[in-house]
Amino acid sequence: MDNLSSVYETHLKKLPLVQKGKVRDIYGIGTDHLLIITTDRLSAFDVILPDPVPNKGCILTEISNFWFEKTKHLISNHLVKADLAEILADEPYKEDLIKRSIVVKKLKPLPIEAVVRGYLIGSGWKDYLATGSVCGIPLAKNLRLAEKLPEAIFTPSTKAAVGDHDENISFKETCNILGRERAEEVRDVTLKIYSQASDFALQRGIIIADTKLEFGLDENEEMVVIDELLTPDSSRFWPASSYEVGTSPPSFDKQFVRDYLETVDWNKAPPGPRVPSEILRRTSNKYQEALDIITKSSD
Repeated sequence: MDNLSSVYETHLKKLPLVQKGKVRDIYGIGTDHLLIITTDRLSAFDVILPDPVPNKGCILTEISNFWFEKTKHLISNHLVKADLAEILADEPYKEDLIKRSIVVKKLKPLPIEAVVRGYLIGSGWKDYLATGSVCGIPLAKNLRLAEKLPEAIFTPSTKAAVGDHDENISFKETCNILGRERAEEVRDVTLKIYSQASDFALQRGIIIADTKLEFGLDENEEMVVIDELLTPDSSRFWPASSYEVGTSPPSFDKQFVRDYLETVDWNKAPPGPRVPSEILRRTSNKYQEALDIITKSSD
């Protein structure tokens, strides 16, 4: 913890650490469950930065939990009901940890990232300029930056280790990895989740330009959505009020940090540079704004 009431990393006394990711610390609970704590760590250009974004982990957890509830009619998720106060009873800063923690079923993760794009931006835009396609999917000519696609496209990627880059793969390659039936299941449910969530968010003034989902298999080989869901860390959220085709829209995420890092002398390799507290504060405010907009007047 630091004086910004942030959690950069955790060291629980009674539970074994299973994995420390870019953002999440994962602990084992017995043989069948995991405790996932979303910290305030921030990665940019696939490098974990030394400074946390205040309250980011709590906000991401609340947004994910909102979407898990909102999409459970489409697919089961990994959440299980648990008494976090009891699980974390003897830990310092228990109240701070509870707000950023979930208990989940231990599942077998599928080895791909399920990416869906509704707008032409980021690496998809670069791919389109070079090839006229995105991840091997041909698109119409003369599309512009940030333009809405005629229909959302499924563009999966490999799941890279911490510090490495995900690589886009074709649907055929996805079938080779997962088998055709499972690959089609992943594609179809990803597109359904994106369609319903993007419609919901747009009614509240947020465009979800794209998003990344992860899935796992339970003991019956049934597919379950895992990790985080439709957060500003896994998605591009744009304010609909300022959206304009042909320009790169502002976003509800770590763009302030990315923009700052582009101005400093850094080769985008570890270790990452320090980030001014004002940049971190403004980034935190953007995450909070996304949460407020998404969850307001929800039905």
